[in-house]
Amino acid sequence: MKILSIVGARPQFIKAAPVSRALRQRHEEILVHTGQHYDQELSAVFFAEMGIPEPDYNLGVGSGAHGRQTARMLTALESLMEQARPDWVLVYGDTNSTLAGALAAAKLNVPLAHVEAGLRSFNRAMPEEVNRVLTDHCADLLFCPTPTAVDHLAAEGISDGVHLVGDVMYDALLAFLPRVDETAVLTRYEVTAGQYVLATAHRAANTDDPARLTALLDCLALSRWPVLLPLHPRTAAALQKFNLPVPDGIRLVEPVSYLPMLALEKNARCIMTDSGGVQKEAYLLGVPCITLREETEWVETAVHGWNVITGLDRQKVAAALAAPRPPAARMPLFGDGTAAVQISQLLADGWKLNHRRYSSFIIHPS
Repeated sequence: MKILSIVGARPQFIKAAPVSRALRQRHEEILVHTGQHYDQELSAVFFAEMGIPEPDYNLGVGSGAHGRQTARMLTALESLMEQARPDWVLVYGDTNSTLAGALAAAKLNVPLAHVEAGLRSFNRAMPEEVNRVLTDHCADLLFCPTPTAVDHLAAEGISDGVHLVGDVMYDALLAFLPRVDETAVLTRYEVTAGQYVLATAHRAANTDDPARLTALLDCLALSRWPVLLPLHPRTAAALQKFNLPVPDGIRLVEPVSYLPMLALEKNARCIMTDSGGVQKEAYLLGVPCITLREETEWVETAVHGWNVITGLDRQKVAAALAAPRPPAARMPLFGDGTAAVQISQLLADGWKLNHRRYSSFIIHPS
């Protein structure tokens, strides 16, 4: 069976690592990198560090406005699918690469599978939310990380092809965390375990408006512990564009790749972030998290007390920083670490059941 997997951004590289490994044990995988994240710190280093096979195709789309970027991906992916004739198209998460792959597959009548289906923030102002919803409604197989995600799909009338498999980022964490030299990472970044806050910020809603970016920095500065902030390129560009001062106590560093990021997350006293994946990793590692957004797609982490949703409200952030650490015990919210193996099997089973439906393979517009 031939599977065309589409990735384009840092979180997707992490998710693809265990899935690609499982797929290649029994299937042919064609790995496509759209080039949505294209610099060394957010792309190439992840492939090398996690042992992900080199992409068979790199579309080199690069950055740009959402519509233009998605259109360039869609055009290139449509041609590639016609050429490769895969049995499945596999997309991950909620980026423009995800949506472009989903639309191309749907237009060509190629079976589509979505890893991390069913997540909802219920904020349609977020481009990621629109990408999630549209992709799920195009997909034939929907691989959900949590029961909440299954419930979200059911509320939208989607039940066929829905499977609760757990979270592939948990698979990745279990596989890669033992490889990390935590002492070396802490020494490199000059931090002491339990005595610093790790922060990330990259959402357009927090970085593209100077007032909101200033408010975010002010929230980080409320910490009485030093704050380590690896700079996403978007955030770095915004700081330079708006000429914003960085408060004392916040140390800016270059983007951090996956393995050292796990070490920094695991050893932080607290994590402050607007990233969905980092919220989840914080829970898996048993580190309290403060989410600098008004909502989260990972509601379970908040329900169980490990994640406090504050937005950029200084009072809420201060209260969260002063709150006692949650109880050590954590519910196994994200599966058992076998999501990638389950996905590989379900793709095989799904093709056996549905191959007649797709016998025409490509439907050209009239």
